[in-house]
Amino acid sequence: LAGFRHAMTMAFAIDEINRNSNLLPNVTLGYTLYDNCATLGISFRASLSLASGQEEQFLLEETCVGAPPVLGIVGDVFSTFTIAMSSVIGLYKLPIVSYYATCSCLSDRQRFPSFFRTIPSDSFQILKHFGWTWVGLLVSDDDYGLHAARSFQSDLVTYGGGCLAYIEVLPWGSEPAEFKRIVDSIKTSTARVVIVLAHENHLINLMQEVRVEIFFLEWLILMPYLGGTLTMAILLNIFQVNQFWEHTFHCRFAPPPAGWVEAGGALCTGQEDLKSVETEFFDISDLRPEYNVHKAVYALAYALDNMLQCEPGRGPFSGNSCIVHYLQRVNFTTSFGDQLSFDENGDALPIYDIMNWQWLPDGQVKVQTVGVVKTSVSKGEELNPPRSVCSESCPPGTRMARKKGQPECCFDCIPCSEGKINSMECTSCPEDFWSSPQRDHCVPKTSEFLSYHEPLGICLTATSLLGTSICIIVLGIFIYHRSTPMVRANNSELSFLLLVSLKLCFLCSLLFIGRPRLWTCQLRHAAFGISFVLCVSCILVKTMVVLAVFKASKPGGGASLKWFGAVQQRGTVLILTSIQAVICTAWLVSSSPAPHKNTEYYNDKIVYECVVGSTVGFAVLLGYIGLLAILSFLLAFLARNLPDNFNEAKLITFSMLIFCAVWVAFVPAYVNSPGKYADAVEVFAILASSFGLLVALFGPKCYIILLRPERNTKKAIMGRGNIKS
Repeated sequence: LAGFRHAMTMAFAIDEINRNSNLLPNVTLGYTLYDNCATLGISFRASLSLASGQEEQFLLEETCVGAPPVLGIVGDVFSTFTIAMSSVIGLYKLPIVSYYATCSCLSDRQRFPSFFRTIPSDSFQILKHFGWTWVGLLVSDDDYGLHAARSFQSDLVTYGGGCLAYIEVLPWGSEPAEFKRIVDSIKTSTARVVIVLAHENHLINLMQEVRVEIFFLEWLILMPYLGGTLTMAILLNIFQVNQFWEHTFHCRFAPPPAGWVEAGGALCTGQEDLKSVETEFFDISDLRPEYNVHKAVYALAYALDNMLQCEPGRGPFSGNSCIVHYLQRVNFTTSFGDQLSFDENGDALPIYDIMNWQWLPDGQVKVQTVGVVKTSVSKGEELNPPRSVCSESCPPGTRMARKKGQPECCFDCIPCSEGKINSMECTSCPEDFWSSPQRDHCVPKTSEFLSYHEPLGICLTATSLLGTSICIIVLGIFIYHRSTPMVRANNSELSFLLLVSLKLCFLCSLLFIGRPRLWTCQLRHAAFGISFVLCVSCILVKTMVVLAVFKASKPGGGASLKWFGAVQQRGTVLILTSIQAVICTAWLVSSSPAPHKNTEYYNDKIVYECVVGSTVGFAVLLGYIGLLAILSFLLAFLARNLPDNFNEAKLITFSMLIFCAVWVAFVPAYVNSPGKYADAVEVFAILASSFGLLVALFGPKCYIILLRPERNTKKAIMGRGNIKS
């Protein structure tokens, strides 16, 4: 009888359209009805007959000439049948509008280009809309239910994710023990939403048990399946009404079948009262399928009306796709106020009733509509549904850690490690960024380098400028007193050059302070290497001159001085310094120092530093300075026993001892100092060795020149008595 109601609904809708002067004026719609007998072959043959125009004609009006064109097909009721029909009918570009096929696979426009439906698909708009990711599933013990159970889990992933807390198969018939077990499974689960894909008779038995046991769950029951097993009982001729009448009143029209009267069967008179019979046909408490049939017929009518109103030359006329084109764009409001339009997949806007199951004192179950789920709901009319999740979403700064042995929707929230953010999977921040304290976003890393604005940088800068100022003052003192014996006796030209080189040593330390640039990285080591070689070369030559002068004072040693004249001294200093310049040039050309952003020392900081480029080049530069310093120390050590007032060998020995000690200590300190502290160690070594040379070599001389001028005489310089051989 359900199929008969659907057929009558279609007939009613077409008659209503034909009586409507505003819709399809001067056009009369007709229809042909087929019964698929719940058989795929029959349904398939019927659809091919309609598409090919070879169907049998039963015309009530003899004025019709020829077979009228088929506008579209309304049906089929089964998703399986509809898939087969649409796969072939789509080739004819003939639209199929189903009112009951819910399989989400039919939304594939590539496979089913002319399929439409007025019933929501089996997709999960409600689950996704309400954020339900942890649900239970109850299915009927038949092909549909078992297929739904298999496809449900894969579709959950496709439609945004979710997990099933359990899957239970509802048995046919009354099995109290099995229903009790299913209800116990529902009770012990943490899922607060239950999805039911089953028939009405399954639900009645289940709800009897649920009424006693469970009161706190939300039940999501797909209403198309509450109408029982559906078939498409279609009228092919007027005698189908006789069959309906005989089935309703349990009688037979004359002539009755053989043996009918003898068996006590009644004959139909035609005077029976339909109002006295309680049948499914007269039950109007649930007209959901019929409403979808009504909308399907009207959708085809509105599409045809829009196509007929199309201006010539402004419509799509490729092949036979006109009606499909207009059906895709149909948009109207039903007499009940519901809007009908199709999305790009041919699916209608989903509308669901929210049902409340009530158990009456007499044991009856009353199902009452208490709300509607619409995609076009007005602002302020939304409901507040309960939450049904296995685990709440992780807050920012944490990541999901799946619980062992649980579905992926069940997880713990673990704080992200430093440098990572997000609430799904902790992802690393970009190289120049670090995670905020809350681990919810990335923030730029702080920069670190030896700055002029920090206390350490200020102290080193002040010390460098102090050393430079002292060198300038000492140089001024020596220039002012250049004619005195103290200045003349200590090789004034080398002393002036030594002071200039010391001033350069102090100034080159400033290149190590501030944010590293390419030019500062290249210049700092070159300036440091050349200025220190110039300084040590002057000391080496001074030591050699002291030894030569002492040797010349002995009998037969006068020839040694000619090898250490002023020209030879300048040439020696120039050659020794030029060697260092060549080393620096080769280093800069082959593998130049360059600025580098180091993120390995600290996680939340970027250390800007200069990489030396070639470690060999840097080692050769330092090694050459060390070689000259050791050579100067050895020569000065050999000359330490010369008359006190005649030479400065002891001062050179002491200054070279300080110099070597500083740079020997520098190497391990530099290697083990991270970031800006490595630059600070190198600056400290430069300043310490420079001050050591300045104080050791020029401190006593300035003391005599400024504070003990009586000792600044040739007699005092040459000694109290004769020099002993």
